Amino acid sequence: MTSAQKIATDEEILASLPKVVAPPALKQTGYLGFLTDSEKSSLEQLRMLLEAEGFTKRLDDATLLRFLRARKFDIMKAKTMFQECEEWRKTYGTDTILEDFHYTEKKDVAKFYPQYYHKTDKDGRPVYIEELGAVNIPKMYEITTQERMLKNLVWEYESFSKYRLAACSRKAGVLVETSCSILDLKGISISAATQVLSYVREASYIGQNYYPERMGKFYLINAPFGFSTAFRLFKPFLDPVTVSKIFILGSYYQKDLLKQIPAENLPVKFGGKSEVSEAEGGLLLSDVGPWREAQYIGPEGEAPKSTAGSDAEPEKKPNNDVPVTAPATATTAAAPTPASAADKKAAAPAPAGI
Repeated sequence: MTSAQKIATDEEILASLPKVVAPPALKQTGYLGFLTDSEKSSLEQLRMLLEAEGFTKRLDDATLLRFLRARKFDIMKAKTMFQECEEWRKTYGTDTILEDFHYTEKKDVAKFYPQYYHKTDKDGRPVYIEELGAVNIPKMYEITTQERMLKNLVWEYESFSKYRLAACSRKAGVLVETSCSILDLKGISISAATQVLSYVREASYIGQNYYPERMGKFYLINAPFGFSTAFRLFKPFLDPVTVSKIFILGSYYQKDLLKQIPAENLPVKFGGKSEVSEAEGGLLLSDVGPWREAQYIGPEGEAPKSTAGSDAEPEKKPNNDVPVTAPATATTAAAPTPASAADKKAAAPAPAGI
């Protein structure tokens, strides 16, 4: 977007989007177009409480409903969650991060930590893929730092919310609020998994507390023996709706992925038919999807790329004491805890650290 172009307001973007979601798979309520009278009342009460305290941004129905669903429609808990999120946004500089932060090292980082968006699933969700098993921790910290990775994580969440979901919603004809994530563990070792734990914790906290209800479908593929058993142990502590979104698969995962993602949208390496030339950036950097197609881009404009612009040179010293990690996107759902199950649903795998 050039300086001469007008920046669209949130209201203008919202007005350009569908007003209802697709019918929920489990016939649950609490979504735009699928609200009970009690839920409608809770929505209005929450908005009035927040307005009374001076909040003016992000008070649209869809946003407030996400906070309400994350807190089981407990109005006061949802209010606290929203307030804490807004305070974090102010402190972290989230409202301007799309303009202020430039992940200039992204092209190099992608070689050692493959994570990317690629087209959509059958329900119109952006497909996010993270190849956690291919992460090279030492090389990562020669290029970037955990702080910059987390900044990029937030940058991607903001781009996901403002650009990707908007374009996907227009193409689908219904409001799309979540992502379909694939976390590939092929080749991962126990030591590597331990090393990424630090970043996963940080990323998960951001996703769960500041970007609630963004997980649509989550596929963990090439899962080592024992993952399914561990997940079954966690199941009793998780909300049934959350459980219905998570699939733990071994090496024979293609059939399951193709049930959710059209073959023409799933990369060849995962059993689909989609290929991207290196001239277009290859699978890691092409970023193809409705957010790059003119007919689905609205007043918000085309999705920016985190490498655009200039920024200070990233710190390039290895940091062997602070392990690297995986984006809150997929990884958040991968390690649920009993504590988070009570009040916090797994965060969406959307824009992790791409």
